[in-house]
Amino acid sequence: MLVVAGTITLDPKQRAAAEAAFDRMRAATLEEPGCVSYQAYLDRHDPGTVFIFEKWQSQEALDAHFATPHMAAFGAALAGLGVTGMDVKKYIVTGEGTVP
Repeated sequence: MLVVAGTITLDPKQRAAAEAAFDRMRAATLEEPGCVSYQAYLDRHDPGTVFIFEKWQSQEALDAHFATPHMAAFGAALAGLGVTGMDVKKYIVTGEGTVP
């Protein structure tokens, strides 16, 4: 399993447009084979910060995701949101357990 997680910082004035872009992206992505979970959370205290959290069954599924038309549309939408930073990483998960 792969986890993709991180933050994107953008122009706080573009928060509503960012929310709409992430909603469209999430709806399409959740329909993809191999997508376990896909979420973007807008920070409650910093209107210019978005937290990303995704789970994928395989690298192949993630690669296919990056080749989708909705990913291209999302990239175009991001370009208009005044992105000032992005720190998103992929984690390879070899095990899973409960938190005490």
